[in-house]
Amino acid sequence: MKLIVGLGNPGKNYAHNRHNVGFQCLNYFARLHSVPFDHRQCHAKVGIGKVGGEELLLARPGTFVNLSGQSVACLVRKHHISLSDLLVIYDDLDLPLGKIRLRQSGSSGGHKGMNSIISALGSEDFPRIRVGIGRPQTEGQSISEDAIVNYVLNDFSPQEEAIIRSVTARVSEAIDCFLTQGIKAAMNKFN
Repeated sequence: MKLIVGLGNPGKNYAHNRHNVGFQCLNYFARLHSVPFDHRQCHAKVGIGKVGGEELLLARPGTFVNLSGQSVACLVRKHHISLSDLLVIYDDLDLPLGKIRLRQSGSSGGHKGMNSIISALGSEDFPRIRVGIGRPQTEGQSISEDAIVNYVLNDFSPQEEAIIRSVTARVSEAIDCFLTQGIKAAMNKFN
């Protein structure tokens, strides 16, 4: 069984925030493959289905992004998921808006949700899809932590939303490739 996790914050107030692009991508994939989020396990909304012959568990942690590790580690243990069969989708400030990057493993890059997952699993050796949300525009000055928090917790502009809609479809294709051909093939095709 494969476990695909989208990161985001629960609740309608956060639904269209930049920080919730992981939820948005996973929601698109779930709709495309008719996998409803109709279960609750390990503090997550979960969908169970089959895609391309692979049994899948789709999960949106109900903890806030920065505590995602609690939910992900619980699901990994409960379903005996190998870390190579875990795929995490999340927002990345360091990628331009709309760019995606797949990695087989690696550090959190400062993303607090990924820090939480790596800490809870005791490993950074699991695949992930980073979705670029860009950085706030500044005039050559450094950005405060408060400004970054404000930026990720704000909604995409209408122009950005149009870009993100096309990205969710591309991420869905990357997930399909991961499921049928593995992370290396998906990296070769989508990076």
